[in-house]
Amino acid sequence: MAMELLPEDYAEPRCPFCVPQYKENGRAVTRIPVSRVIEKYDEYIAHRDSDGAERHLKYWLAEAEAGGDTHGRLTVINEFMGFYRNTERRDEAYKYADLGLGSVHDDGRLITATTYINAATVYKTFGEPERAYPLFVRAREIYESSLSPDDERLGGLYNNMALALSDLGRYGEAYEMYEKAINIMIDTERGGIEAAISYLNMANAREAELGLPAAKDKIDEDLCCAEELLEAAADRRDAYYAYVCARCAPAFRRYGMAEYADKIDARSKSIYEGA
Repeated sequence: MAMELLPEDYAEPRCPFCVPQYKENGRAVTRIPVSRVIEKYDEYIAHRDSDGAERHLKYWLAEAEAGGDTHGRLTVINEFMGFYRNTERRDEAYKYADLGLGSVHDDGRLITATTYINAATVYKTFGEPERAYPLFVRAREIYESSLSPDDERLGGLYNNMALALSDLGRYGEAYEMYEKAINIMIDTERGGIEAAISYLNMANAREAELGLPAAKDKIDEDLCCAEELLEAAADRRDAYYAYVCARCAPAFRRYGMAEYADKIDARSKSIYEGA
Protein backbone atom coordinates (compact mmCIF):
# COMPACT_ATOMS: atom_id res chain seq x y z
CA MET A 1 0.00 0.00 0.00
CA ALA A 2 1.51 3.32 -1.09
CA MET A 3 1.66 6.16 1.37
CA GLU A 4 0.45 9.70 0.88
CA LEU A 5 2.62 11.69 -1.51
CA LEU A 6 4.45 14.33 0.47
CA PRO A 7 6.20 17.53 -0.66
CA GLU A 8 9.63 16.01 -0.18
CA ASP A 9 8.67 13.39 -2.76
CA TYR A 10 8.47 15.90 -5.57
CA ALA A 11 9.67 19.37 -4.50
CA GLU A 12 13.18 20.70 -4.78
CA PRO A 13 14.91 20.20 -1.42
CA ARG A 14 14.51 23.10 0.98
CA CYS A 15 13.49 22.02 4.41
CA PRO A 16 11.17 24.29 6.41
CA PHE A 17 12.13 22.49 9.62
CA CYS A 18 15.88 23.05 9.28
CA VAL A 19 17.38 26.09 10.99
CA PRO A 20 21.01 27.20 11.49
CA GLN A 21 21.96 26.08 15.01
CA TYR A 22 25.74 26.54 15.17
CA LYS A 23 28.82 27.32 13.14
CA GLU A 24 31.45 24.82 12.07
CA ASN A 25 34.75 26.09 10.68
CA GLY A 26 33.16 29.52 10.35
CA ARG A 27 30.17 28.24 8.37
CA ALA A 28 26.57 28.22 9.58
CA VAL A 29 25.32 24.63 9.72
CA THR A 30 21.66 23.86 9.13
CA ARG A 31 20.77 20.59 10.81
CA ILE A 32 18.10 18.24 9.52
CA PRO A 33 15.52 16.81 11.99
CA VAL A 34 17.11 13.37 12.29
CA SER A 35 14.46 11.81 14.54
CA ARG A 36 11.66 12.90 12.22
CA VAL A 37 13.55 11.67 9.18
CA ILE A 38 14.03 8.20 10.65
CA GLU A 39 10.48 8.02 11.99
CA LYS A 40 9.01 8.85 8.58
CA TYR A 41 11.38 6.44 6.85
CA ASP A 42 10.21 3.67 9.20
CA GLU A 43 6.61 4.47 8.24
CA TYR A 44 7.40 3.98 4.56
CA ILE A 45 9.08 0.67 5.33
CA ALA A 46 6.17 -0.44 7.51
CA HIS A 47 3.84 0.21 4.58
CA ARG A 48 6.25 -1.62 2.26
CA ASP A 49 6.56 1.50 0.12
CA SER A 50 10.15 1.12 -1.08
CA ASP A 51 9.89 3.83 -3.71
CA GLY A 52 8.64 6.32 -1.15
CA ALA A 53 11.34 5.32 1.32
CA GLU A 54 14.06 5.83 -1.27
CA ARG A 55 12.73 9.23 -2.34
CA HIS A 56 12.49 10.26 1.30
CA LEU A 57 16.12 9.39 2.02
CA LYS A 58 17.35 11.10 -1.14
CA TYR A 59 15.51 14.28 -0.21
CA TRP A 60 17.01 14.42 3.28
CA LEU A 61 20.49 13.53 2.08
CA ALA A 62 20.31 16.53 -0.25
CA GLU A 63 19.10 18.71 2.64
CA ALA A 64 21.92 17.59 4.91
CA GLU A 65 24.53 18.21 2.23
CA ALA A 66 23.10 21.61 1.35
CA GLY A 67 23.13 22.63 5.01
CA GLY A 68 26.60 21.30 5.78
CA ASP A 69 25.13 18.92 8.37
CA THR A 70 27.79 16.19 8.48
CA HIS A 71 26.10 14.26 11.28
CA GLY A 72 22.73 14.28 9.53
CA ARG A 73 24.35 13.29 6.25
CA LEU A 74 26.07 10.31 7.87
CA THR A 75 22.82 9.24 9.53
CA VAL A 76 21.00 9.19 6.19
CA ILE A 77 23.91 7.34 4.56
CA ASN A 78 23.60 4.68 7.26
CA GLU A 79 19.89 4.33 6.50
CA PHE A 80 20.69 3.98 2.81
CA MET A 81 23.07 1.09 3.56
CA GLY A 82 20.29 -0.83 5.28
CA PHE A 83 17.73 0.07 2.64
CA TYR A 84 19.80 -1.14 -0.31
CA ARG A 85 20.98 -4.20 1.59
CA ASN A 86 17.41 -5.21 2.38
CA THR A 87 16.30 -4.62 -1.20
CA GLU A 88 19.28 -6.67 -2.46
CA ARG A 89 20.79 -3.87 -4.53
CA ARG A 90 24.46 -4.65 -4.12
CA ASP A 91 26.03 -1.83 -6.12
CA GLU A 92 24.04 0.86 -4.33
CA ALA A 93 24.68 -0.74 -0.93
CA TYR A 94 28.43 -0.79 -1.60
CA LYS A 95 28.32 2.81 -2.82
CA TYR A 96 26.85 4.01 0.48
CA ALA A 97 29.10 1.72 2.52
CA ASP A 98 32.07 3.42 0.86
CA LEU A 99 30.54 6.86 1.46
CA GLY A 100 29.94 6.05 5.10
CA LEU A 101 33.40 4.66 5.78
CA GLY A 102 34.93 7.61 3.99
CA SER A 103 33.09 9.98 6.32
CA VAL A 104 34.31 8.60 9.67
CA HIS A 105 37.54 8.25 11.60
CA ASP A 106 38.50 6.07 14.57
CA ASP A 107 37.22 8.73 16.95
CA GLY A 108 35.24 6.58 19.39
CA ARG A 109 31.87 8.11 18.51
CA LEU A 110 28.79 5.90 18.55
CA ILE A 111 27.81 7.00 15.04
CA THR A 112 31.23 5.84 13.87
CA ALA A 113 30.60 2.40 15.39
CA THR A 114 27.16 2.32 13.79
CA THR A 115 28.70 3.12 10.42
CA TYR A 116 31.23 0.29 10.84
CA ILE A 117 28.37 -2.10 11.69
CA ASN A 118 26.20 -1.09 8.76
CA ALA A 119 29.05 -1.28 6.26
CA ALA A 120 30.15 -4.64 7.69
CA THR A 121 26.61 -5.98 7.41
CA VAL A 122 26.52 -4.93 3.76
CA TYR A 123 29.75 -6.81 3.06
CA LYS A 124 28.60 -9.87 4.99
CA THR A 125 25.24 -9.94 3.22
CA PHE A 126 26.88 -9.91 -0.19
CA GLY A 127 29.36 -12.66 0.57
CA GLU A 128 32.42 -10.92 2.01
CA PRO A 129 32.55 -11.93 5.70
CA GLU A 130 36.34 -11.60 5.73
CA ARG A 131 35.92 -7.92 4.85
CA ALA A 132 33.08 -7.46 7.33
CA TYR A 133 34.57 -9.00 10.47
CA PRO A 134 37.36 -6.45 11.13
CA LEU A 135 34.76 -3.67 10.98
CA PHE A 136 32.61 -5.49 13.53
CA VAL A 137 35.66 -5.76 15.80
CA ARG A 138 36.27 -2.01 15.55
CA ALA A 139 32.63 -1.30 16.32
CA ARG A 140 32.74 -3.65 19.30
CA GLU A 141 35.63 -1.72 20.83
CA ILE A 142 33.59 1.49 20.72
CA TYR A 143 30.30 -0.04 21.86
CA GLU A 144 31.76 -1.94 24.79
CA SER A 145 33.58 1.15 26.04
CA SER A 146 30.59 3.48 25.57
CA LEU A 147 27.40 1.49 26.23
CA SER A 148 25.89 -0.27 29.20
CA PRO A 149 26.54 -4.05 29.06
CA ASP A 150 22.80 -4.66 28.69
CA ASP A 151 22.25 -2.16 25.87
CA GLU A 152 20.27 -3.77 23.04
CA ARG A 153 22.65 -2.28 20.48
CA LEU A 154 25.33 -4.61 21.82
CA GLY A 155 22.98 -7.53 21.35
CA GLY A 156 22.49 -6.61 17.71
CA LEU A 157 26.23 -6.24 17.20
CA TYR A 158 26.99 -9.64 18.74
CA ASN A 159 24.36 -11.30 16.56
CA ASN A 160 25.86 -9.79 13.41
CA MET A 161 29.39 -10.72 14.48
CA ALA A 162 28.20 -14.29 15.00
CA LEU A 163 26.81 -14.42 11.47
CA ALA A 164 30.17 -13.34 10.05
CA LEU A 165 32.07 -15.79 12.25
CA SER A 166 29.81 -18.61 11.10
CA ASP A 167 30.43 -17.73 7.46
CA LEU A 168 34.16 -17.80 8.22
CA GLY A 169 33.83 -21.31 9.70
CA ARG A 170 34.66 -20.12 13.24
CA TYR A 171 31.66 -21.86 14.76
CA GLY A 172 32.76 -22.02 18.40
CA GLU A 173 33.24 -18.26 18.47
CA ALA A 174 29.95 -17.79 16.63
CA TYR A 175 27.98 -19.76 19.26
CA GLU A 176 29.56 -17.70 22.02
CA MET A 177 28.49 -14.50 20.27
CA TYR A 178 24.96 -15.78 19.74
CA GLU A 179 24.69 -16.59 23.45
CA LYS A 180 25.93 -13.12 24.36
CA ALA A 181 23.38 -11.59 22.00
CA ILE A 182 20.52 -13.66 23.38
CA ASN A 183 21.43 -12.94 27.01
CA ILE A 184 21.20 -9.22 26.30
CA MET A 185 18.20 -9.15 23.99
CA ILE A 186 15.96 -11.43 26.02
CA ASP A 187 15.40 -8.67 28.58
CA THR A 188 14.95 -5.68 26.26
CA GLU A 189 11.69 -4.15 25.02
CA ARG A 190 11.62 -5.99 21.71
CA GLY A 191 14.43 -8.35 22.57
CA GLY A 192 12.39 -11.53 22.71
CA ILE A 193 11.74 -11.50 19.01
CA GLU A 194 15.33 -10.40 18.32
CA ALA A 195 16.51 -13.38 20.35
CA ALA A 196 14.25 -15.64 18.27
CA ILE A 197 16.20 -14.58 15.19
CA SER A 198 19.47 -15.40 16.96
CA TYR A 199 18.22 -18.89 17.86
CA LEU A 200 17.33 -19.54 14.21
CA ASN A 201 20.68 -18.17 13.06
CA MET A 202 22.33 -20.53 15.52
CA ALA A 203 20.36 -23.46 14.05
CA ASN A 204 21.71 -22.55 10.62
CA ALA A 205 25.26 -22.49 11.99
CA ARG A 206 24.84 -25.94 13.55
CA GLU A 207 23.70 -27.36 10.22
CA ALA A 208 26.63 -25.72 8.42
CA GLU A 209 29.11 -27.09 10.94
CA LEU A 210 27.79 -30.61 11.53
CA GLY A 211 25.28 -31.40 8.81
CA LEU A 212 21.57 -31.78 9.40
CA PRO A 213 21.40 -35.34 10.81
CA ALA A 214 24.15 -34.79 13.39
CA ALA A 215 22.84 -31.37 14.42
CA LYS A 216 19.12 -32.28 14.54
CA ASP A 217 18.70 -32.43 18.32
CA LYS A 218 20.42 -29.09 18.89
CA ILE A 219 18.51 -27.52 16.02
CA ASP A 220 15.22 -28.74 17.48
CA GLU A 221 16.13 -27.06 20.77
CA ASP A 222 16.89 -23.80 18.97
CA LEU A 223 13.60 -23.95 17.06
CA CYS A 224 11.67 -24.59 20.26
CA CYS A 225 13.23 -21.56 21.94
CA ALA A 226 12.54 -19.37 18.90
CA GLU A 227 8.91 -20.48 18.73
CA GLU A 228 8.35 -19.79 22.43
CA LEU A 229 9.74 -16.26 22.07
CA LEU A 230 7.66 -15.46 19.00
CA GLU A 231 4.50 -16.76 20.67
CA ALA A 232 5.20 -14.78 23.83
CA ALA A 233 5.01 -11.65 21.68
CA ALA A 234 2.02 -12.78 19.59
CA ASP A 235 -0.20 -9.96 20.87
CA ARG A 236 2.03 -7.40 19.18
CA ARG A 237 0.53 -5.88 16.04
CA ASP A 238 3.37 -3.66 14.91
CA ALA A 239 5.25 -3.73 11.63
CA TYR A 240 8.50 -4.88 13.20
CA TYR A 241 6.89 -8.01 14.64
CA ALA A 242 5.34 -8.67 11.23
CA TYR A 243 8.78 -8.30 9.65
CA VAL A 244 10.36 -10.73 12.11
CA CYS A 245 7.63 -13.33 11.56
CA ALA A 246 8.10 -13.12 7.79
CA ARG A 247 11.86 -13.38 8.21
CA CYS A 248 11.67 -16.39 10.54
CA ALA A 249 9.09 -18.42 8.62
CA PRO A 250 11.51 -19.83 5.99
CA ALA A 251 13.81 -21.21 8.70
CA PHE A 252 10.95 -23.04 10.43
CA ARG A 253 9.82 -24.39 7.07
CA ARG A 254 13.33 -25.54 6.22
CA TYR A 255 13.60 -27.56 9.42
CA GLY A 256 10.27 -29.36 9.10
CA MET A 257 7.91 -26.99 10.92
CA ALA A 258 5.87 -26.00 7.86
CA GLU A 259 2.63 -25.66 9.82
CA TYR A 260 4.13 -23.15 12.21
CA ALA A 261 5.84 -21.34 9.34
CA ASP A 262 2.47 -20.93 7.62
CA LYS A 263 0.97 -19.66 10.87
CA ILE A 264 3.47 -16.86 11.39
CA ASP A 265 3.46 -16.02 7.69
CA ALA A 266 -0.30 -15.51 7.91
CA ARG A 267 0.14 -13.49 11.10
CA SER A 268 2.65 -11.25 9.36
CA LYS A 269 0.39 -10.65 6.38
CA SER A 270 -2.59 -9.82 8.58
CA ILE A 271 -0.55 -7.19 10.42
CA TYR A 272 0.69 -5.62 7.20
CA GLU A 273 -2.81 -5.58 5.69
CA GLY A 274 -4.10 -3.79 8.76
CA ALA A 275 -1.27 -1.21 8.76
